[in-house]
Amino acid sequence: MDISVVIPLFNEEESLPELAEWINTVMQKNGFSFETIFVDDGSSDSSWDVITSLSNKYNWVKGIRFRRNYGKSAALSEGFKATEGDVVITMDADLQDSPEEIPELYRLIKEEKYDLISGYKQKRYDPLSKTIPTKLFNWTTRKMSGINNLHDFNCGLKSYKSDVVKNIEVYGEMHRYIPVIAKWAGFKKIGELVVQHQARKYGKTKFGFERFINGFLDLLTITFVNKFGKRPMHFFGTVGTVSFLIGLLFTFILFIEKLNNLYNHHARAITEKPMFYLALVAIIIGVQLFLTGFLGELVSRSASDRNVYSVKERIRG
Repeated sequence: MDISVVIPLFNEEESLPELAEWINTVMQKNGFSFETIFVDDGSSDSSWDVITSLSNKYNWVKGIRFRRNYGKSAALSEGFKATEGDVVITMDADLQDSPEEIPELYRLIKEEKYDLISGYKQKRYDPLSKTIPTKLFNWTTRKMSGINNLHDFNCGLKSYKSDVVKNIEVYGEMHRYIPVIAKWAGFKKIGELVVQHQARKYGKTKFGFERFINGFLDLLTITFVNKFGKRPMHFFGTVGTVSFLIGLLFTFILFIEKLNNLYNHHARAITEKPMFYLALVAIIIGVQLFLTGFLGELVSRSASDRNVYSVKERIRG
């Protein structure tokens, strides 16, 4: 099968028939063999009934329905598990992503051998309250991830080599960082395609301002887990050791000052000096961080997947 299209959705009953017809037109025109997997993330409207109706009309329509709303990452994760196509394409269900982009997204994966292509909505039909935080979010992600050629990490329109979606884990709110997760999983040929951004035709956006705050927290999480998830002592132990040594340095300085004051018959109590408390806090924090790293190392070594690695291919003699 050429293409699997994964479409997560939440309360999009109005747009689904038009989207399905649009996808069918594009696929038939280009002669692709394909499937479309609609993942209903606990919709409270008639979205699932519409998907059921579409599956009766088109044999390429598949559906997954959650009992409640889990979020976009969960929907993508389940959709990825069900894919059978050589190329996996994700898009939103609100008609703001154009299926006309599918042929080029497919070509870049198959012919140019990219692992992942992320859409870039250069011209957007969003208010400034959304576009300005989005620009800040993307700039921060570029700096922290080292993927400097992407301008829109959170664009729902992406294409993947099948191996990518089968070897990455998307959870929580990590769908915003799939290119970052893919890079750290070893898929480094990541490109970008300027795509058309359609104005919303039905309903309203399902995401509020809090997604930007959560997004930055999630970026810190995956950065830390990727770098130190299997070796927590390298982080906590290093910071703890530095803090402990700073505390010892302050203590040594206080000790020298105390000897000097005694020699000059000016005995001021060490506890009257702010440096004493700084030294004490630095030493305590250093010990705590070191113990945190030690405990993290014990937990990591006990994890069942500690020595599970992504193997690209094998040669058996």
